Amino acid sequence: MINLTLLTKAWNGGQLRQIDDLLHNQFADLDIDVKVLGNPVNRWVKVSVEGEDEAVAAAYMRRELGVCPVGFNLVEDGMVLKGYVSKLDVEHQRLMVDIGVFEPRVVQVGVSLLNLQSQLAGDENVGLKQIAEAYAITEGVPLGVKIISKSADVLEAELSVEQVVKLQGWSLSLLDRLIVLRTSAELVSEVLERTRLNRDVIAVESLGFFEFVLVCKLGTDAMGLVPRLGRYMRNAVFVVFDAKKSRVFGCGSGLTL
Repeated sequence: MINLTLLTKAWNGGQLRQIDDLLHNQFADLDIDVKVLGNPVNRWVKVSVEGEDEAVAAAYMRRELGVCPVGFNLVEDGMVLKGYVSKLDVEHQRLMVDIGVFEPRVVQVGVSLLNLQSQLAGDENVGLKQIAEAYAITEGVPLGVKIISKSADVLEAELSVEQVVKLQGWSLSLLDRLIVLRTSAELVSEVLERTRLNRDVIAVESLGFFEFVLVCKLGTDAMGLVPRLGRYMRNAVFVVFDAKKSRVFGCGSGLTL
């Protein structure tokens, strides 16, 4: 038997069942028994695979779905990882990101304000909350990070190159975006059609299993979509990316390869 923690969080039983259905469909032709064991630690989804083809299934999940590091000893300097924003730590002036490290204890990574200023604000002296608001960085949003320091019980990081490029691209596009968290692709598609907002949304981009970005057409205000979508997506969380706010300060130049 192989146990893995998928690189996704589930917020209710329905979402756990969706993942279970996806895995069973994906591995229908393999000689394995796949089970979703729940999300016991910080909502990370844990699964098990057992059977003759378990190594094949596990390799697929690692490669295509992504898995958490789980163990602190498995995280190394220079690693690029995906996580979820857990909070803005205003007291210590850093962004905290949960990357799925919880053995032997939960450890999250910190991205300092200085790094955020360098990468997203052109080294301007702007505050943590201002940067977070400008780039729609808030609790629950998926984020890519690169580990730059590891000590006995602390992980420090900066945003990954891919993440910086994405956020800068959003800013330069001049298009508002609405990030929708804790929902499914099927529901997003259904509600856009039902509300006829697919005329105002030019693309839907996936950030994860249950996280999506609605790209608004030029001139469409993302905030204005929230009441109309929220009526049919009561369990979803909406985060507005306002392209104008992200252009208040220049794009960062701190891309570390």
